[in-house]
Amino acid sequence: MDEDARTLLTAVVIAALAALAVGWFLRAHLADRSRRRLQRFFGLPDNSECLLVVGRDTGTDGSVARDDVFALIELAAVIKNCGAKAQLLSGESARQGFGERTEFCIGGPMTNRRMAAHLHSLLPGVMVNTDSEPGPDRGAFLIGSERYRLENGSVEHVLLARLTAGQEGRPVFLACGQKSITSQAAARYLAKHHTRLARKHGSGGNFCLLLRVVNSQAYGPDVVELVADVTRSATTPGPKLAKSAGN
Repeated sequence: MDEDARTLLTAVVIAALAALAVGWFLRAHLADRSRRRLQRFFGLPDNSECLLVVGRDTGTDGSVARDDVFALIELAAVIKNCGAKAQLLSGESARQGFGERTEFCIGGPMTNRRMAAHLHSLLPGVMVNTDSEPGPDRGAFLIGSERYRLENGSVEHVLLARLTAGQEGRPVFLACGQKSITSQAAARYLAKHHTRLARKHGSGGNFCLLLRVVNSQAYGPDVVELVADVTRSATTPGPKLAKSAGN
């Protein structure tokens, strides 16, 4: 191999190594930027702590409902990707304010006392019918003037909200559903669409979305539709509703 060929080969190798180094740097930079966005949206900087608050299944021995466990798993993956740590609490034992640490609260107001408190304080325009007697409005949501009924296994609704008490406060994420399977659906929706949600509402913006879980008896928590952004009506105090929770 003559001198010109060796020179050309050396130049090609150097160029290839430089391209690999630049590509690695760009990938690392993009990955870091994506992680920082994730941390900002969830209020979870490196080594921070958050709360996972879950209700108890009143239909069993008081243990956590199976679908709520799956929701916790979905959220645990998000928390791990942020480099944060989580503390698991029952809605009955979580007696502290909000804003100091990010909180994920899942379950309806009948099974999660803390969820009932959050609805009262943060979403005063939401009423949940907690009547124990069978009837068409049992479990229904009243948001502003609109009523959303529960159809077991067919149409089940869940509120997914990100709320803060102030600019410096860490967010509270709520997944308040008509059935426990909707908690998993909401948690999965949040984990999957957090980038789009941050782009639309801002990394520190508040929102409250009404989601519909379609035909859960056939599709489980996988088929979810966005019904509406109900932020304004949910955060505006509404009329009292007999035998309801949330106000």
